[in-house]
Amino acid sequence: MADEELSILLKSANPAMVVVTAAAGGERAGCLVGFHGQSSITPPRYCVWLSKANHTFRIGLRSTHFGLHFLGADDHAMAEAFGSLTGDETDKFAGRSVLPGPGGVPLLADLPNRLVGRRLCVLDDGGDHVCFTLEPVAVRGPTSPFIPLRQSQALDIAPGHGNAERPAPPTERALPGGARLRT
Repeated sequence: MADEELSILLKSANPAMVVVTAAAGGERAGCLVGFHGQSSITPPRYCVWLSKANHTFRIGLRSTHFGLHFLGADDHAMAEAFGSLTGDETDKFAGRSVLPGPGGVPLLADLPNRLVGRRLCVLDDGGDHVCFTLEPVAVRGPTSPFIPLRQSQALDIAPGHGNAERPAPPTERALPGGARLRT
């Protein structure tokens, strides 16, 4: 498979960006996410993939609920705050208006288009991101469609954790000498 061709194809999809929040054990976390989507109509389900390198991932493993805040085209500053800083070193919620949500999830008052989901399951397929499947329990959105902040509008945001910090899974393409994995 041509990695460059896949990269071009996926960048062309230009997904909407969301800020994901979670809380557990008295800790809050939040990060900018481009990997997310509806995964079932009936019953309704929504999935979000979090990087194993992120503070939000570690809090999310202990959290019962997640807040997904859908960013509008004018929310670049919020995307930058939650995407370029790491919760390992910074309280991203400091100075922000935060509301308590279902299951104790912190909700950002300045981002009203949101979905709160109860965590149903977690799938770790060995990649650098882990999928959390959510059951929507609360939704607050606009009365008409809005223009989302797209990945192409957030390319100037340097991530709080780089690719080198994400564990690389042992796949066939990564094994020395083309050795095959045993299953």
